[in-house]
Amino acid sequence: MLDFKTNLDRFIEETEAFRKSVPVEQLMTRTVVEPNRTPSVNWEESEREEIGRRVANFKVHQQRFTREREDYAASELKRMLARRY
Repeated sequence: MLDFKTNLDRFIEETEAFRKSVPVEQLMTRTVVEPNRTPSVNWEESEREEIGRRVANFKVHQQRFTREREDYAASELKRMLARRY
C-alpha cells in the first residue's frame, strides 16, 4: 500500500510540474450579439390592424413561393420533355 501511495504522490507532482510548464494563453471573451428581431410596435394602430397587416404580408410571401415553385416545376417539365424527343 505504501508503494501505491508513493507512486500516486509522484504522479501528482509530475502532473503539477507539467501543468506549470505549459503556457496558458489569455482567452478572448466571446460576445454573442443577437440581431434585433422584434418588429417595431406602433401603439397608434389597433392589434386587429397589425394582425391584418402581418397576414397580408404572409400571403404575399406565400404567393411568391407558390409562383417560384410553379415556375421551377414548369421549367423542369419542359427540360424533361425536350430530352425525351
